[in-house]
Amino acid sequence: MQTNHHDHHDHKGHLQEFRRRFFIALALTIPILILSPMLQHWAGVREQLAFEGELFVLLALSSVVYFYGGWPFLKGLARELSARNPGMMTLVAVAISTAYFYSVAVVFGLPGDELFWELSTLVTIMLLGHWIEMRSILGASRALEELVRLMPSEAHRLRDDGSVEDVALDALHPGDRILIRPGEKVPADGLVCSGRSEIDESMLTGESVPVLKGEGELVIGGSVNGEGALTVEVRKMGAESYLSQVIELVREAQQSKSRTQDLANRAAKVLTAVALGAGALTLFVWSTLVGSAFSFSIERTVTVMVIACPHALGLAVPLVVAVSTALAATNGLLIRNRVAFERARQIQAVIFDKTGTLTKGEFGVTDVLVFDQDWDEQRVLEVAASLESQSAHPIARGIAATVERHRRVDNFRSLTGRGIEGTIDGQDVKVVSPGYLSDAQRGLDDQRIEALSEQGKTVVFVLVDEQLVGAIAVADIIRPEARATIARLHALGIRTMMLTGDNARVARWVGREIGLDEVFAEVLPDQKAQHVKAVQARGLTVAMTGDGVNDAPALAQADIGIAVGAGTEVAIATADVILVRSNPEDVVNIIELSRATYRKMTQNLAWATGYNIFAIPLAAGVLAAWGVLLTPAAGAVLMSLSTVIVAINARLLRFGAPNCELPADRRLPQQTRQRRVA
Repeated sequence: MQTNHHDHHDHKGHLQEFRRRFFIALALTIPILILSPMLQHWAGVREQLAFEGELFVLLALSSVVYFYGGWPFLKGLARELSARNPGMMTLVAVAISTAYFYSVAVVFGLPGDELFWELSTLVTIMLLGHWIEMRSILGASRALEELVRLMPSEAHRLRDDGSVEDVALDALHPGDRILIRPGEKVPADGLVCSGRSEIDESMLTGESVPVLKGEGELVIGGSVNGEGALTVEVRKMGAESYLSQVIELVREAQQSKSRTQDLANRAAKVLTAVALGAGALTLFVWSTLVGSAFSFSIERTVTVMVIACPHALGLAVPLVVAVSTALAATNGLLIRNRVAFERARQIQAVIFDKTGTLTKGEFGVTDVLVFDQDWDEQRVLEVAASLESQSAHPIARGIAATVERHRRVDNFRSLTGRGIEGTIDGQDVKVVSPGYLSDAQRGLDDQRIEALSEQGKTVVFVLVDEQLVGAIAVADIIRPEARATIARLHALGIRTMMLTGDNARVARWVGREIGLDEVFAEVLPDQKAQHVKAVQARGLTVAMTGDGVNDAPALAQADIGIAVGAGTEVAIATADVILVRSNPEDVVNIIELSRATYRKMTQNLAWATGYNIFAIPLAAGVLAAWGVLLTPAAGAVLMSLSTVIVAINARLLRFGAPNCELPADRRLPQQTRQRRVA
């Protein structure tokens, strides 16, 4: 995190430097404009303002503007030439140096008109453009700065005697217990030892709904505690913490080169050579072939080099990269591989792992059947859930979670391998498997049961005083966002598939429920990569989406690997993109963000190159016969404006990117999510 602080202060230092140099150059430019003989002639006040030695006063003021105001460009010229990589700074430095030294020669006797006012306005406007640009760059990375600021400065550490001491974060160690009071920020990643409270993780994961945390659950450093008090055992600190890993991933992604950036860099180099060549050609044509005054020819040359600065071209892609990466991170979409992220816009097929990705990986009630007219679905569920609340079996937990209040159970006992039994309100209640009914020679001829079994669902039966009153079907709960995810992918023209080790009946049922195009069932973990390769062999660009553990080979094989529901385990080596939330809709969000990012990049590149195609001939004076001439200052304004337009367009990505929050009608309060009946 220190690196990021350093980078931030470095940018801020440059921002302050350009700001300071701009205001000093502006203050000196005003008297230079007033003292300029050419401007005095235009204003008709030459006779009133002329005085002996005025050119030397102009020279003195302009020298300060050139050497102090122009220093960043002169320094940039030396840096680019030493690296044998001439670019924007080279063009600006050559332009202002040409204007300055030509004007100095005029002061000391060379026939012609000095260009001090053009020089000073050019330097001032270039400084203003750079100042605005630096503010845009800082703005683009502000989300990263906000992430850094999420951590509190100190923590309340609990001593062995139960007393509390306030310590700096650096003093915390794994194993320490800390107290987090209501409304405070969580100072470190850790495990809740005691207490219950809702935690706001929106700044870290993009999850808009506060998450209820209790004993044994993980909390993330930087999240905000709700109204309860928590005692937390510190697990991760410093570079190992979730927030530090996110910041590092964002920083690396922002600094990584993109393929589009390589194209922009090559175009900028070509443009630099074209500008220098065009400048020399302009000087030759006007001074030699046309026979214009040398001062006029110099002015045209300076204007060409200024207006052709490939600054907008150089910023076109990096600014979009910075904005998109920061935007993704604050919505729980972490980009590890920039090239793969850019390739996401070309995805033609998405393959999902089932458990934990499209489904929750936990059992939930899907159907309730009633066989006794004195009973209804709710009553069957209540007695079954009350009895199942005494069991630790995954199916039992799924049924127990469907009702809020459980009735008292007496005489609970397990019927080994067949079900459970207990007394509720004086009645003997059993929840049993189909095997129990078979053993008791109580066959049940009901096509509904057969249909549920065909779907791969587990069916249990409820008996009260040995009377069969109902049946409950249980299955792995399909995530409520899964259907919307598949529908959105189809709307984008993308095929959807599922890879699962589960049996074919269950897989087909899930596929039908959410509208998948293809289902591959009973696939072993080591066979998943082969299936991905087979889909790629059809000529499709494939994204593989899984939990990043047993899906690692398939994630690596895919054109883009997306790890879903990574939670606080950020560093998943095989994934190109990590989705912090267990929300499959974020897969669509990353594709849409990739497409929106590419659109912004191409818009910026088209503007930056197209602008130069029109601006260079205009600056050279091709329309001079019709009275259209640009001064170097006007050229600087257009060049700066071009840069600012590119910067603003990059920032607009925030408004054109997909909304990564779930719509309100599909969000559930955290407390009720576990109780949802699929």
